[in-house]
Amino acid sequence: MPVTVVIGTQWGDEGKGRIVDLLAQEADLVVRYNGGSNAGHTVVNDLGTFKMHLIPSGIFSPRTTSIIGCGVLVDLEVLTGELRALREAGVEATGRLLLSPRCHVVMPYHKALDRLYEQAKGEASIGTTGRGIGPCFADKVSYNGIRLADFARPQLLREKLVVQVGIKNRLIEALGGAAFDVDEIIAQYDALYNGIEPFVREPIEVISQAIRDGRNVLAEGAQGTMLDADWAAYPYCTASSPLASGVTGGAGIPPTAIDRVVAVAKAYSTRVGNGPMPTELTDETGERLRRAGGEFGTTTGRPRRCGWFDAEVVRFSCQLNGATEVALTRLDVLDGFERLKIATGYTCNGKPISYAECDTACLQECRPVLEEVEGWSESTGELREYEALPGAARRYVERLQELVGVPIVLIGVGPERDQLVRPHTAAHVG
Repeated sequence: MPVTVVIGTQWGDEGKGRIVDLLAQEADLVVRYNGGSNAGHTVVNDLGTFKMHLIPSGIFSPRTTSIIGCGVLVDLEVLTGELRALREAGVEATGRLLLSPRCHVVMPYHKALDRLYEQAKGEASIGTTGRGIGPCFADKVSYNGIRLADFARPQLLREKLVVQVGIKNRLIEALGGAAFDVDEIIAQYDALYNGIEPFVREPIEVISQAIRDGRNVLAEGAQGTMLDADWAAYPYCTASSPLASGVTGGAGIPPTAIDRVVAVAKAYSTRVGNGPMPTELTDETGERLRRAGGEFGTTTGRPRRCGWFDAEVVRFSCQLNGATEVALTRLDVLDGFERLKIATGYTCNGKPISYAECDTACLQECRPVLEEVEGWSESTGELREYEALPGAARRYVERLQELVGVPIVLIGVGPERDQLVRPHTAAHVG
């Protein structure tokens, strides 16, 4: 049975959570391998609507074990709140959730520094979520991090925190913030750790054995390819790799075990935060997309920037991740648009240019090459057969597939679990 990786092809918020929720119905393991509480998945099922930031979407499948791999930053407050919400909904995580002790922990000084750095940058700020992710990852790679394993050794934890709080307080006070107290942090975070400690267990052997046994392993990526620190418009990016290849470092899954990569793309484009977005619409059409799609960040609540589908971005993302298939979400949001546009490529100074050739400054200056196509007036939310979709909707999907170069095998026409359309070529999906 293959290892399936689900990744985002745009700037996050593509609807990966509902695709993972669907695929998890047949998965034995669902593994989250990157990011932190700055990423959010919204899952709508018969239990209600859930906004998940850390716990994999597969937790709603009774047969599935959910794993948070070592590549994920853990915010103990957020994790505690998610476990509480699941219990209140009747979803029991005990025995079904494993949390790597190698995970680094977001501490309160990380959140303070995140906000202070953004304030200090002024107009040059990148628009972070303020969740402390960048400073925590910076500590990880500069050998200053605190890991879950440290909480099992109170004296070691205290020694590390004395050093780190001493360093961070100098920075925080210099930037105009209030200093932190080691004893207060320990008291708060020990209590939080005690609540999640039963889930802390290194999952690498569980994952490896499942792969050896041919069981169905589903790896859940957070955020989107266009936020990768190497391939996105740096510095308007995230600190961990949202690529399919990130599963090796972030969860211990060898690349040779992966033979299916489901690339999720929204039927239009959205982005939260600053940075170039070539197809952004700042007019009434962009506002209409935002209203129709309810485009407000799961994590921050900020209005998302909206624009036309960028086929150049999605094509590059699929190439970079080795996508085997595309799941197209939120097609229903385009219901009622008389005309639609698709970015088929870019120009810079009047000359054609590919995404891969663009640096950040180029992306800010380039212009999308837009192709106008017919829209449709009919509602698609209640449709389940591909042939039942309006002709213009089918032509839109087929044109996107042609431009991206990867089969579109699943089409979302609403937030509910069953609001899906499968072209005949994709009968096996889900």
